[in-house]
Amino acid sequence: MVFTVAIDGPAAAGKGTISRAVAAHFGFAHLDTGALYRAVGVKGGDPVEAARNLSPGDLERDDLRSLEAGQAASRVAALPGVRAALLDFQRRFARRAGGAVLDGRDIGTVICPEAEAKIFVTASAEVRARRRWLELGGAAGVRPLADVLAEVEERDARDRNRADAPLRPAADAVTLDTGALSADEAIARAIALVAARLGGRAR
Repeated sequence: MVFTVAIDGPAAAGKGTISRAVAAHFGFAHLDTGALYRAVGVKGGDPVEAARNLSPGDLERDDLRSLEAGQAASRVAALPGVRAALLDFQRRFARRAGGAVLDGRDIGTVICPEAEAKIFVTASAEVRARRRWLELGGAAGVRPLADVLAEVEERDARDRNRADAPLRPAADAVTLDTGALSADEAIARAIALVAARLGGRAR
């Protein structure tokens, strides 16, 4: 069976947590496409060459989840040459046998417009910044909440306004606002949405 679930949304909306849970529930493969761009961003050098020569080991770096890696990912993701270099890999993964879940920012609009299920996960910038701030240690961390909020808003603006594959929900995507939901509640809603697309064949 070929079945693609496209899960898009801005930083810290919860799409990674939801995507991993959906993939595990249905037994689908999972690809965090943001990790591809994070890996390219932290490799340094020419971004297009880095994208063309990306290796599995590059996706296992310990620093891929850092705020700096996220900012670097957003910068290189705005480069058409980088996007083109990673496009085929993502599309092949999406249409693999056995089903696949991909999360990113342009899965439902550019990478897999034919995806059988599309979910756009979102929350306010304030909610997402607080989540990221807590991940970084909260009051015991090294970044003030106001700084994290500014960085989240900066990244949102860059992702939404880039000329190539801007962040936006697909016309046929279901929006899932996680701002007032627990992780379990958000996951349950996403699973229900995918199950409905599968004809109720939830496992």
